[in-house]
Amino acid sequence: MAAPLALHLLLALLLGSGGLSRAEPERDSLREELVLTPLPSGDVSATFQFRTRWDSELQHEGVSHYRLFPKSLGQLISKYSVQELHLSLTQGFWRTRFWGQPFLQAPSGTNHHFLRYAVLPREVVCTENLTPWKKLLPCSSKAGLSVLLKAERLFHTSYHSQAVHIRPVCRDSHCTSVSWELRQTLTVVFDAYTTGQGKKDWSLFRMFSRTITEACPLASQSHVYVDISKNSQENVTLEVSPPPTSTYQAVVLGDRRTYAVYDLLNPATFSGSRSLNLQLRWKQQQDSGGHLVPFLHAQRYVSGYGLQTGELSTILHNTHPYRAFPVLLLETVPWYLRLYIHTLTITTKGKENKPSYIHYQPAQDRLRPHLLEMLIQLPANSVTKVSIQFERALLKWTEYTPDPNHGFYVSPSVLSALVPNLVGTKPANWEDSPLFSTMFPISDSSSHFVRLYTEPLLVNLPTPDFSMPYNVICLTCTVVAVCYGSFYNLLTRTFHLEEPKRSRLVRWLANIIRRIRGVPPL
Repeated sequence: MAAPLALHLLLALLLGSGGLSRAEPERDSLREELVLTPLPSGDVSATFQFRTRWDSELQHEGVSHYRLFPKSLGQLISKYSVQELHLSLTQGFWRTRFWGQPFLQAPSGTNHHFLRYAVLPREVVCTENLTPWKKLLPCSSKAGLSVLLKAERLFHTSYHSQAVHIRPVCRDSHCTSVSWELRQTLTVVFDAYTTGQGKKDWSLFRMFSRTITEACPLASQSHVYVDISKNSQENVTLEVSPPPTSTYQAVVLGDRRTYAVYDLLNPATFSGSRSLNLQLRWKQQQDSGGHLVPFLHAQRYVSGYGLQTGELSTILHNTHPYRAFPVLLLETVPWYLRLYIHTLTITTKGKENKPSYIHYQPAQDRLRPHLLEMLIQLPANSVTKVSIQFERALLKWTEYTPDPNHGFYVSPSVLSALVPNLVGTKPANWEDSPLFSTMFPISDSSSHFVRLYTEPLLVNLPTPDFSMPYNVICLTCTVVAVCYGSFYNLLTRTFHLEEPKRSRLVRWLANIIRRIRGVPPL
């Protein structure tokens, strides 16, 4: 990637000096940003976003030159007429109750969104997934915020989620033409106790083992945001160094927040130092028990005993003191868990809560899973329990995984809701606002859209003792080899009586004796 960077810089110098005629303006642009958010638990979340926008009709125009947009993805959109593409790989679980609402959340596994979603909860996320993801970036991992993407540090976290989102966006208010947007996101949560620090002071070097030396030369915007909203709370003071170039206030997930802004394209950001190493220090201890619990969070678990029947339970929490709101709950259950739909119960404060909308599509063995979708009204300051009983199916012995005693994973539930805001808000300007503020669709000034995922479940199925067939096979092979082999030998072998061979000396002496006795020689 160093050669393309050098080529772009050379072209920029030639165009600026008049060595070449100025070509038409570039139709693509790159924006990159990093958001650091201290969490109530003392951990720190880091959210990377790289947005590449291309003003091109990939499905209609014959494009042969690619500048910033990855050629592999552009050819995919053009050849197969892709409308949208969303792919995410997640390891770990976002703890909404203790960490607050995330900027971007995805279920554990591989997630493909196309009207519905599919998930592989047991998919392993490793360095082999990160390397091709970084190669899609115009600067790869050579410059800009991507230099912090060190696999050794990113995968040593309590939560890791990387995603690729491709969609068409309107260029103007009338949407007469569209552009293609590629948004690459990466969210990690650094645990102070897992990393061995045991304290709440953080820095870029402690988190990533690297610092920022320069912005990506192909980026039109490169910013680092640090959430300093907790400075407004009592007994909490967060010191950020070096001092930011500016501050930015925004309404994020219904709450007003303040961010310290570092513009990497501004030479003043690197004044007095060759690199930028942001440091977060708590002057006074933070009260971890006083954080604001999100208005909507959920848990999911399996109950019951034995390996025949069980029950799936989802707990929905609405902690708002006086406002109720509906939640769309989507359950996708594998076919080998046979749901008893007549046992579906929804209770709130000890009373039955009838859903205003319900859709159920039964599963077909080895073809499709169960699909259950419900619209449930959550009263203010309430806990709602959704439970349904199921029976475990017995699989064919060829359908078991290599480690069947580990269990089988069940996809997490998906919750979609319009959650009330703490403060009024308005739609963000697409180009002037930070990337993270454009991730939350706003229906009106009083609510914002939220999509959450529960924990993936691990369910045990009736599993035969695979060691017993192995022992039977070994014993049978031994008996056949010993008994049948010996019996076959006895039936097919022929026996011949042969005299022992004598040596020449013995025969010569015997012939002398036989000649003396007058017997014919041998």
